[in-house]
Amino acid sequence: MFGDHCILVNDKMIVGAEKDGGLLVRVSADRNDELVLRAGARQAVMGPGREMGQGWITVDAGELDEEQLAFWVDAALENNAAVTGIGR
Repeated sequence: MFGDHCILVNDKMIVGAEKDGGLLVRVSADRNDELVLRAGARQAVMGPGREMGQGWITVDAGELDEEQLAFWVDAALENNAAVTGIGR
């Protein structure tokens, strides 16, 4: 999916490892505006000039230390639990 290696939970993508070491993250659309303000985060783009919808965020590889990776995976798991109705 998207040319990345993705991790799925409850049959839904939570994160994808990008070729450049960045991370594609699926988060709650309600938190999108808050989360894109974090260091290295931006609205995900699929192809030239084609922004993905709310809840799809790309995080730069240089910002992904262990603590930040855990933060983003947690945000993705929170969204996953909300959309699937299956608790964490």
